[in-house]
Amino acid sequence: MSFDLVCIGLTTLDVVVRPIDALPEREQTILVDGIEIVPAGTACGAALVAGALGLKTAIAGAVGDDRKGRFLRAVLEEVGVATDLLETVAGSATSTTVLAVDSEGRRPAFHALGASFQYQITPAVLAAARQARAVHWGGVGSRNLDRGPGAELMAQAKSAGALTTCDLISPNKHALDELKRLLPHVDYFLPSAVEARMLSGQEELTAAAAFFRDLGAGACVIKNGAAGSILGLADRTATLPAHAIAPVDTTSCGDSYCAGFIAALLRGFDAIEAARFATTTAALVAQGLGTLGKLESFEATRAAMLTLPLQEAA
Repeated sequence: MSFDLVCIGLTTLDVVVRPIDALPEREQTILVDGIEIVPAGTACGAALVAGALGLKTAIAGAVGDDRKGRFLRAVLEEVGVATDLLETVAGSATSTTVLAVDSEGRRPAFHALGASFQYQITPAVLAAARQARAVHWGGVGSRNLDRGPGAELMAQAKSAGALTTCDLISPNKHALDELKRLLPHVDYFLPSAVEARMLSGQEELTAAAAFFRDLGAGACVIKNGAAGSILGLADRTATLPAHAIAPVDTTSCGDSYCAGFIAALLRGFDAIEAARFATTTAALVAQGLGTLGKLESFEATRAAMLTLPLQEAA
């Protein structure tokens, strides 16, 4: 079976609670506005959003043989994401994060590593990547995937004609070396501003984008939160504003931006318009709890592109 998109890498379950402004000093019940339990992670969060946007999507990662893993599969399948490539690691728990979002949107996280950090690429994933229209690598920063077969997988996918994209789990000490291997096979690298500055050593984001293009990326799109995004393309650089919204939870905004960008490119948008669509995707996600937030569909997101107000033009 071939897919529009195969997302490979970090697969977790998020438990998001808002607002938590302080932990009580004794046992008591504190009323909160909302709690959400949802699949997330650099690969899995992007897959969930891509499925909601109508892409025929597969997730390649790992969960534990526990109730959390079964729940995660069920939610992915609800939005049409194929889970055949999602491995179950016997005797391991599903990687899980508890996010305590405060009234100002800050989100300290409590993470249990679990099965996702034991994930290994299988021949079935390699075959799926070679047949997909797009492959999103969300494995940079994984102690099991770094220095593994990721570069060869992306090279094979790109050679077969797939759109190839890459995001980071974390900018750890091996990340730059891993990017040097991966980026020659990546059409669009999509780091956050914090990650881009940390790894490139460049404070100016246009210079950071150029740094990653020099490492081999076809283009670099830097996600800069409420300040919008920076596009370092082959023929030009552009800065796009974010939407003027009141965010509720920004936890999965980066992953949703990636999914929106890919979905728009596969629908025939050029890179600038795809980034605008990605900006709207992230804005809809930020207005609710969890990975999907207020996101509904591709058509609803395209309509919101025209109606959601923008921050002052960048």
